[in-house]
Amino acid sequence: MKGTIAAAAAAIATALAWGANLQAASSAGYVLQEFPVPPRSHPHDVAPAPDGGVWYTAQVGAALGYLDPATGRTREIKLGAGSAPHGVVVGPDGAPWITDGGLNAIVRVDPKTNSVTRFSLPRGREGANLNTATFDHRGVLWFTGQSGVYGRLDPSTGKLDVFDAPRGRGPYGICTAPDGSVYFASLAGSFVARLDTTSGGATLLDPPTAHQGARRVWADSKGRIWVSEWNVGQLGVYDPASSRWHEWRLPSGDAQPYAVYVDDQNIIWLSDFAGNALVRFDPALETFERFPLPTPQAAVRQLLGRPGEVWGAESGTDKLVVARRR
Repeated sequence: MKGTIAAAAAAIATALAWGANLQAASSAGYVLQEFPVPPRSHPHDVAPAPDGGVWYTAQVGAALGYLDPATGRTREIKLGAGSAPHGVVVGPDGAPWITDGGLNAIVRVDPKTNSVTRFSLPRGREGANLNTATFDHRGVLWFTGQSGVYGRLDPSTGKLDVFDAPRGRGPYGICTAPDGSVYFASLAGSFVARLDTTSGGATLLDPPTAHQGARRVWADSKGRIWVSEWNVGQLGVYDPASSRWHEWRLPSGDAQPYAVYVDDQNIIWLSDFAGNALVRFDPALETFERFPLPTPQAAVRQLLGRPGEVWGAESGTDKLVVARRR
């Protein structure tokens, strides 16, 4: 079901100027910078915008936020009563697309007019606990729901399909590989699945470590699928060319790798929830480097970037953080 909310009713353009907190990182040549967002926003996910800004989901604030890193100013667009936005990605159309667990809908925000369009899940699919989304190479949006579903939305037609996930509850992170394949991770199911983008079927790919808690996934330029293994403090990678897995334990003994992202140089980044740090992994050298976050209990749940920058949402501190190459 598709509905449109007028921009005047949906957009809250309160611009707030906040101080930026700068901290030098380590010898790897990165600098961390934090940007406060409005209090009680609880930012969950981020998505760098084409114009240089950064979109973020204000999960408690029922809004989509926008940060201008040049000024530190933010604005928020209210998504409607009951909204609890989780993930956000920028689509081929340049607009932010949101997985909203509160509305049980995929939401598009027009970046020029701030108008909000909802694509509600069909009857019988209430309480999907929508999580994360990705676009395939045909412009179809694929999404996960932690209650045990995944699905797809064709923005050109509004057609929305929902599928039951293997092993029930748990679908979480999702990504698109360079060849157009779509993969998702199941936190509760402890597996990665490769999706058939035509039929919607899922092929299970089990990491070597049982009950590892595969949380998020990201593809590198070679098509390898990197996985944050939340339960066991590990980073995993699956190579479709050889059908082989490899895993590494993070240096910190109590590490909780939540987010995973591969940057433009094929360097892997993770957020260590327990260690309050960003972690950089060089797959060529098989070495980790840790970057402590400036603010305690930052709780970075997702990472996304653009060349030279890796952005994260600090859900525990109402801030966004960026690691920039010098």
